[in-house]
Amino acid sequence: MSQQEQNQIAERERTNRLRILSVAFGAGIAVVGVLIILYAWQLPPFTSQIQSTENAYVRGQITFISPQVNGYITAVNVLDYQPVHQGDVLMTIDDRIYKQRVHQAQAQVAMKKAALDNNIQQRRSAQAVIERNQAALENAKAQAVKSGLDLKRVENLTSDGSLSVRERDASRASNSQTVAEVQQAKATLDVSRQDLQTVIVNRASLEADVASAQASLELAQIDLDNTRIIAPRDGQLGQISVRQGAYVTAGTRLTSLVPQQMWVVANMKETQMARIRAGLSVSFTVDALDGESFQGEVEYISPAAGSEFSAISPDNATGNFVKIAQRIPVRIKITSDNAAHLRPGMSVEVNIDTSAEAENREAK
Repeated sequence: MSQQEQNQIAERERTNRLRILSVAFGAGIAVVGVLIILYAWQLPPFTSQIQSTENAYVRGQITFISPQVNGYITAVNVLDYQPVHQGDVLMTIDDRIYKQRVHQAQAQVAMKKAALDNNIQQRRSAQAVIERNQAALENAKAQAVKSGLDLKRVENLTSDGSLSVRERDASRASNSQTVAEVQQAKATLDVSRQDLQTVIVNRASLEADVASAQASLELAQIDLDNTRIIAPRDGQLGQISVRQGAYVTAGTRLTSLVPQQMWVVANMKETQMARIRAGLSVSFTVDALDGESFQGEVEYISPAAGSEFSAISPDNATGNFVKIAQRIPVRIKITSDNAAHLRPGMSVEVNIDTSAEAENREAK
Protein backbone atom coordinates (compact mmCIF):
# COMPACT_ATOMS: atom_id res chain seq x y z
CA MET A 1 0.00 0.00 0.00
CA SER A 2 1.43 3.28 -1.04
CA GLN A 3 2.03 6.15 1.30
CA GLN A 4 -0.72 8.18 -0.36
CA GLU A 5 -3.34 5.52 0.35
CA GLN A 6 -2.26 5.30 3.97
CA ASN A 7 -2.67 9.05 4.35
CA GLN A 8 -6.17 8.91 2.89
CA ILE A 9 -7.23 6.13 5.29
CA ALA A 10 -5.85 8.11 8.28
CA GLU A 11 -7.72 11.24 7.12
CA ARG A 12 -11.02 9.36 6.90
CA GLU A 13 -10.56 7.88 10.39
CA ARG A 14 -9.82 11.35 11.78
CA THR A 15 -12.96 12.73 10.12
CA ASN A 16 -15.10 9.94 11.56
CA ARG A 17 -13.75 10.55 15.05
CA LEU A 18 -14.53 14.27 14.73
CA ARG A 19 -18.09 13.47 13.63
CA ILE A 20 -18.58 11.12 16.57
CA LEU A 21 -17.22 13.71 19.00
CA SER A 22 -19.47 16.41 17.47
CA VAL A 23 -22.58 14.23 17.76
CA ALA A 24 -21.72 13.29 21.36
CA PHE A 25 -21.12 16.94 22.27
CA GLY A 26 -24.45 18.00 20.75
CA ALA A 27 -26.27 15.23 22.56
CA GLY A 28 -24.61 16.28 25.81
CA ILE A 29 -25.70 19.88 25.32
CA ALA A 30 -29.27 18.74 24.63
CA VAL A 31 -29.31 16.60 27.76
CA VAL A 32 -27.95 19.48 29.86
CA GLY A 33 -30.62 21.80 28.40
CA VAL A 34 -33.39 19.34 29.21
CA LEU A 35 -32.05 18.93 32.75
CA ILE A 36 -31.93 22.70 33.23
CA ILE A 37 -35.56 22.99 32.11
CA LEU A 38 -36.64 20.14 34.40
CA TYR A 39 -34.82 21.79 37.31
CA ALA A 40 -36.30 25.21 36.57
CA TRP A 41 -39.84 23.78 36.52
CA GLN A 42 -39.17 21.47 39.48
CA LEU A 43 -40.12 18.41 37.45
CA PRO A 44 -38.84 14.88 38.09
CA PRO A 45 -36.14 14.00 38.93
CA PHE A 46 -35.69 17.48 40.44
CA THR A 47 -39.07 17.65 42.18
CA SER A 48 -38.81 19.70 45.41
CA GLN A 49 -40.94 19.38 48.52
CA ILE A 50 -40.76 23.18 48.95
CA GLN A 51 -43.40 25.19 47.07
CA SER A 52 -42.33 28.79 46.69
CA THR A 53 -43.79 32.02 45.35
CA GLU A 54 -42.93 35.71 45.29
CA ASN A 55 -46.59 36.65 44.74
CA ALA A 56 -47.28 37.07 48.45
CA TYR A 57 -48.03 40.00 50.73
CA VAL A 58 -48.64 40.83 54.38
CA ARG A 59 -52.29 41.55 55.10
CA GLY A 60 -54.05 43.19 58.07
CA GLN A 61 -57.49 44.27 59.30
CA ILE A 62 -57.44 47.89 58.20
CA THR A 63 -60.50 49.75 59.49
CA PHE A 64 -61.51 53.09 57.99
CA ILE A 65 -62.81 55.49 60.65
CA SER A 66 -65.83 57.59 59.58
CA PRO A 67 -68.45 59.64 61.48
CA GLN A 68 -72.16 58.80 61.66
CA VAL A 69 -73.29 62.41 62.05
CA ASN A 70 -72.66 65.73 60.32
CA GLY A 71 -70.91 68.72 61.82
CA TYR A 72 -67.74 70.71 62.27
CA ILE A 73 -64.67 69.07 63.80
CA THR A 74 -64.02 70.84 67.11
CA ALA A 75 -60.99 68.84 68.24
CA VAL A 76 -58.44 66.39 66.82
CA ASN A 77 -56.76 64.58 69.69
CA VAL A 78 -54.37 62.31 67.75
CA LEU A 79 -51.50 62.51 65.28
CA ASP A 80 -50.63 60.62 62.13
CA TYR A 81 -49.52 57.01 62.81
CA GLN A 82 -50.13 57.30 66.56
CA PRO A 83 -50.81 54.10 68.54
CA VAL A 84 -54.20 54.17 70.28
CA HIS A 85 -56.21 51.98 72.61
CA GLN A 86 -59.84 50.92 72.42
CA GLY A 87 -62.12 53.70 73.66
CA ASP A 88 -59.67 56.56 73.10
CA VAL A 89 -61.36 59.73 71.81
CA LEU A 90 -59.80 60.48 68.43
CA MET A 91 -61.87 63.51 67.38
CA THR A 92 -64.97 65.40 68.43
CA ILE A 93 -67.74 67.00 66.36
CA ASP A 94 -69.70 70.11 67.39
CA ASP A 95 -72.42 68.67 69.66
CA ARG A 96 -74.59 71.72 70.43
CA ILE A 97 -77.38 70.78 68.02
CA TYR A 98 -77.36 67.17 69.20
CA LYS A 99 -77.57 68.20 72.87
CA GLN A 100 -80.65 70.30 72.12
CA ARG A 101 -82.22 67.37 70.32
CA VAL A 102 -81.66 65.25 73.42
CA HIS A 103 -83.31 67.93 75.61
CA GLN A 104 -86.23 68.13 73.18
CA ALA A 105 -86.65 64.35 73.24
CA GLN A 106 -86.52 64.38 77.04
CA ALA A 107 -89.32 66.96 77.10
CA GLN A 108 -91.39 64.79 74.77
CA VAL A 109 -90.90 61.80 77.07
CA ALA A 110 -92.00 63.86 80.09
CA MET A 111 -95.09 65.08 78.22
CA LYS A 112 -96.07 61.58 77.13
CA LYS A 113 -95.56 60.20 80.64
CA ALA A 114 -97.77 62.98 82.02
CA ALA A 115 -100.48 62.02 79.56
CA LEU A 116 -100.13 58.41 80.67
CA ASP A 117 -100.41 59.42 84.33
CA ASN A 118 -103.49 61.48 83.45
CA ASN A 119 -104.99 58.36 81.87
CA ILE A 120 -104.56 56.55 85.19
CA GLN A 121 -106.44 59.33 86.93
CA GLN A 122 -109.17 59.21 84.26
CA ARG A 123 -109.55 55.48 84.86
CA ARG A 124 -109.97 56.00 88.58
CA SER A 125 -112.55 58.71 87.91
CA ALA A 126 -114.42 56.47 85.46
CA GLN A 127 -114.50 53.68 88.01
CA ALA A 128 -115.92 56.09 90.60
CA VAL A 129 -118.61 57.18 88.13
CA ILE A 130 -119.51 53.52 87.57
CA GLU A 131 -119.88 52.99 91.31
CA ARG A 132 -122.07 56.10 91.55
CA ASN A 133 -124.25 55.00 88.65
CA GLN A 134 -124.49 51.51 90.15
CA ALA A 135 -125.79 53.03 93.36
CA ALA A 136 -128.22 55.17 91.36
CA LEU A 137 -129.51 52.05 89.62
CA GLU A 138 -130.03 50.27 92.94
CA ASN A 139 -131.91 53.32 94.24
CA ALA A 140 -134.08 53.43 91.07
CA LYS A 141 -134.88 49.74 91.49
CA ALA A 142 -135.86 50.29 95.14
CA GLN A 143 -138.09 53.22 94.14
CA ALA A 144 -139.67 51.08 91.44
CA VAL A 145 -140.45 48.30 93.95
CA LYS A 146 -141.96 50.83 96.37
CA SER A 147 -143.98 52.42 93.55
CA GLY A 148 -145.27 49.01 92.49
CA LEU A 149 -146.46 48.18 95.99
CA ASP A 150 -148.10 51.61 96.31
CA LEU A 151 -149.87 51.09 93.01
CA LYS A 152 -151.16 47.70 94.16
CA ARG A 153 -152.63 49.20 97.31
CA VAL A 154 -154.18 52.06 95.32
CA GLU A 155 -155.71 49.56 92.89
CA ASN A 156 -157.32 47.69 95.82
CA LEU A 157 -158.67 50.85 97.44
CA THR A 158 -159.97 52.14 94.16
CA SER A 159 -161.86 48.91 93.52
CA ASP A 160 -163.86 49.24 96.77
CA GLY A 161 -164.45 52.97 96.24
CA SER A 162 -162.08 54.23 98.95
CA LEU A 163 -159.98 56.19 96.41
CA SER A 164 -160.90 57.98 93.27
CA VAL A 165 -159.91 56.99 89.76
CA ARG A 166 -157.89 60.17 89.54
CA GLU A 167 -155.65 59.07 92.41
CA ARG A 168 -155.33 55.61 90.82
CA ASP A 169 -154.18 57.18 87.53
CA ALA A 170 -151.66 59.36 89.33
CA SER A 171 -150.26 56.29 91.11
CA ARG A 172 -149.98 54.42 87.81
CA ALA A 173 -148.10 57.36 86.23
CA SER A 174 -145.76 57.50 89.20
CA ASN A 175 -145.05 53.76 88.90
CA SER A 176 -144.36 54.05 85.19
CA GLN A 177 -141.93 56.88 85.91
CA THR A 178 -140.00 54.85 88.46
CA VAL A 179 -139.76 51.93 86.00
CA ALA A 180 -138.43 54.36 83.35
CA GLU A 181 -135.94 55.71 85.85
CA VAL A 182 -134.61 52.16 86.34
CA GLN A 183 -134.04 51.82 82.60
CA GLN A 184 -132.41 55.22 82.51
CA ALA A 185 -130.11 54.26 85.40
CA LYS A 186 -129.14 51.05 83.57
CA ALA A 187 -128.35 53.02 80.41
CA THR A 188 -126.29 55.54 82.38
CA LEU A 189 -124.37 52.67 84.00
CA ASP A 190 -123.65 51.13 80.58
CA VAL A 191 -122.41 54.47 79.26
CA SER A 192 -120.07 54.87 82.24
CA ARG A 193 -118.71 51.33 81.67
CA GLN A 194 -118.05 52.15 78.03
CA ASP A 195 -116.28 55.31 79.10
CA LEU A 196 -114.04 53.19 81.34
CA GLN A 197 -113.30 50.85 78.44
CA THR A 198 -112.38 53.84 76.29
CA VAL A 199 -109.94 55.01 78.93
CA ILE A 200 -108.43 51.50 79.15
CA VAL A 201 -108.05 51.22 75.37
CA ASN A 202 -106.57 54.72 75.17
CA ARG A 203 -103.92 53.69 77.72
CA ALA A 204 -102.33 51.32 75.20
CA SER A 205 -102.02 54.20 72.74
CA LEU A 206 -100.49 56.43 75.40
CA GLU A 207 -98.04 53.69 76.41
CA ALA A 208 -97.03 53.39 72.74
CA ASP A 209 -96.52 57.16 72.65
CA VAL A 210 -94.24 56.93 75.69
CA ALA A 211 -92.27 54.09 74.09
CA SER A 212 -91.94 56.09 70.86
CA ALA A 213 -90.75 59.15 72.76
CA GLN A 214 -88.20 57.07 74.67
CA ALA A 215 -86.95 55.57 71.39
CA SER A 216 -86.57 59.08 69.97
CA LEU A 217 -84.63 60.05 73.08
CA GLU A 218 -82.33 57.05 72.68
CA LEU A 219 -81.73 57.91 69.02
CA ALA A 220 -80.93 61.50 69.95
CA GLN A 221 -78.56 60.25 72.66
CA ILE A 222 -76.86 57.93 70.14
CA ASP A 223 -76.34 60.85 67.77
CA LEU A 224 -74.90 62.88 70.64
CA ASP A 225 -72.55 60.03 71.59
CA ASN A 226 -71.49 59.72 67.95
CA THR A 227 -70.09 63.25 68.05
CA ARG A 228 -67.15 61.64 69.86
CA ILE A 229 -65.11 59.57 67.39
CA ILE A 230 -63.56 56.77 69.44
CA ALA A 231 -61.11 54.00 68.59
CA PRO A 232 -63.00 50.71 68.12
CA ARG A 233 -59.96 48.63 69.15
CA ASP A 234 -56.24 48.78 69.89
CA GLY A 235 -53.99 49.56 66.96
CA GLN A 236 -52.04 52.21 65.09
CA LEU A 237 -53.61 55.06 63.16
CA GLY A 238 -52.93 55.91 59.55
CA GLN A 239 -52.81 59.41 58.16
CA ILE A 240 -55.29 61.93 59.61
CA SER A 241 -57.23 63.38 56.67
CA VAL A 242 -59.16 66.17 58.49
CA ARG A 243 -58.24 69.05 60.77
CA GLN A 244 -60.03 71.15 63.37
CA GLY A 245 -62.75 73.31 61.83
CA ALA A 246 -63.43 71.04 58.86
CA TYR A 247 -67.05 70.15 58.09
CA VAL A 248 -67.66 66.42 57.78
CA THR A 249 -70.68 64.37 56.81
CA ALA A 250 -71.69 60.82 57.66
CA GLY A 251 -69.30 58.45 55.91
CA THR A 252 -66.42 60.91 55.46
CA ARG A 253 -63.12 59.05 55.80
CA LEU A 254 -61.30 60.61 58.75
CA THR A 255 -58.43 58.17 59.25
CA SER A 256 -57.72 54.44 59.36
CA LEU A 257 -56.84 52.03 62.15
CA VAL A 258 -54.48 49.10 61.72
CA PRO A 259 -54.63 46.49 64.54
CA GLN A 260 -51.67 44.30 65.43
CA GLN A 261 -53.26 41.18 63.95
CA MET A 262 -51.63 40.35 60.60
CA TRP A 263 -51.25 37.39 58.26
CA VAL A 264 -49.75 36.55 54.87
CA VAL A 265 -51.65 35.78 51.67
CA ALA A 266 -49.61 33.78 49.14
CA ASN A 267 -51.04 33.44 45.63
CA MET A 268 -49.82 29.97 44.62
CA LYS A 269 -49.99 28.54 41.10
CA GLU A 270 -52.59 25.83 40.73
CA THR A 271 -49.80 23.42 39.74
CA GLN A 272 -48.31 23.89 43.22
CA MET A 273 -51.47 23.04 45.16
CA ALA A 274 -51.40 19.23 44.98
CA ARG A 275 -49.78 18.77 48.41
CA ILE A 276 -50.56 22.06 50.14
CA ARG A 277 -52.83 21.52 53.14
CA ALA A 278 -53.79 23.48 56.25
CA GLY A 279 -51.26 23.08 59.05
CA LEU A 280 -48.13 22.81 56.88
CA SER A 281 -45.14 24.79 58.13
CA VAL A 282 -44.14 27.90 56.22
CA SER A 283 -41.09 30.13 56.15
CA PHE A 284 -41.03 33.51 54.47
CA THR A 285 -38.70 36.42 54.06
CA VAL A 286 -39.62 40.09 53.86
CA ASP A 287 -38.03 42.34 51.26
CA ALA A 288 -38.43 45.48 53.38
CA LEU A 289 -36.58 43.93 56.34
CA ASP A 290 -33.37 42.91 54.49
CA GLY A 291 -34.70 39.42 53.91
CA GLU A 292 -35.40 38.70 57.58
CA SER A 293 -36.93 35.26 57.97
CA PHE A 294 -40.25 34.51 59.69
CA GLN A 295 -42.15 31.35 60.47
CA GLY A 296 -45.79 30.49 59.98
CA GLU A 297 -48.24 27.79 59.01
CA VAL A 298 -50.93 27.34 56.39
CA GLU A 299 -54.22 28.42 57.98
CA TYR A 300 -56.79 28.44 55.17
CA ILE A 301 -56.92 27.81 51.43
CA SER A 302 -59.19 29.90 49.22
CA PRO A 303 -62.32 28.09 48.00
CA ALA A 304 -61.74 29.35 44.45
CA ALA A 305 -59.08 30.85 42.20
CA GLY A 306 -58.53 34.58 42.44
CA SER A 307 -60.03 35.13 39.00
CA GLU A 308 -63.40 33.86 40.25
CA PHE A 309 -63.61 36.79 42.69
CA SER A 310 -62.88 39.47 40.11
CA ALA A 311 -65.58 41.95 39.13
CA ILE A 312 -65.53 40.63 35.55
CA SER A 313 -65.05 36.86 35.48
CA PRO A 314 -63.15 35.48 32.46
CA ASP A 315 -65.21 33.65 29.83
CA ASN A 316 -63.03 30.92 28.31
CA ALA A 317 -65.86 29.62 26.13
CA THR A 318 -65.34 32.31 23.47
CA GLY A 319 -62.52 33.07 21.04
CA ASN A 320 -59.08 31.48 20.98
CA PHE A 321 -57.89 29.85 24.19
CA VAL A 322 -54.46 30.09 25.81
CA LYS A 323 -54.02 28.07 28.97
CA ILE A 324 -52.80 30.23 31.86
CA ALA A 325 -51.97 28.82 35.27
CA GLN A 326 -54.43 30.25 37.80
CA ARG A 327 -53.51 31.48 41.26
CA ILE A 328 -55.02 30.05 44.45
CA PRO A 329 -54.76 32.38 47.49
CA VAL A 330 -53.43 30.69 50.63
CA ARG A 331 -53.76 32.38 54.03
CA ILE A 332 -50.73 31.88 56.27
CA LYS A 333 -50.78 32.42 60.02
CA ILE A 334 -47.68 34.15 61.38
CA THR A 335 -46.23 32.18 64.31
CA SER A 336 -42.94 34.07 64.79
CA ASP A 337 -42.47 36.29 67.84
CA ASN A 338 -40.49 38.84 65.85
CA ALA A 339 -43.44 40.09 63.76
CA ALA A 340 -43.66 43.54 65.38
CA HIS A 341 -41.98 45.22 62.41
CA LEU A 342 -44.30 43.73 59.80
CA ARG A 343 -46.72 46.07 58.06
CA PRO A 344 -49.71 45.24 55.84
CA GLY A 345 -48.82 45.49 52.17
CA MET A 346 -45.19 44.35 52.49
CA SER A 347 -43.96 41.96 49.80
CA VAL A 348 -42.71 38.59 50.98
CA GLU A 349 -41.26 35.40 49.51
CA VAL A 350 -43.04 32.31 50.79
CA ASN A 351 -41.74 28.74 51.06
CA ILE A 352 -44.25 26.05 52.01
CA ASP A 353 -42.78 22.73 53.17
CA THR A 354 -44.97 19.93 51.78
CA SER A 355 -42.73 17.09 52.93
CA ALA A 356 -45.09 16.23 55.80
CA GLU A 357 -47.97 15.85 53.36
CA ALA A 358 -45.80 13.70 51.07
CA GLU A 359 -44.90 11.42 53.99
CA ASN A 360 -48.59 11.06 54.90
CA ARG A 361 -49.40 10.02 51.34
CA GLU A 362 -46.60 7.46 51.29
CA ALA A 363 -47.75 6.08 54.65
CA LYS A 364 -51.25 5.60 53.27
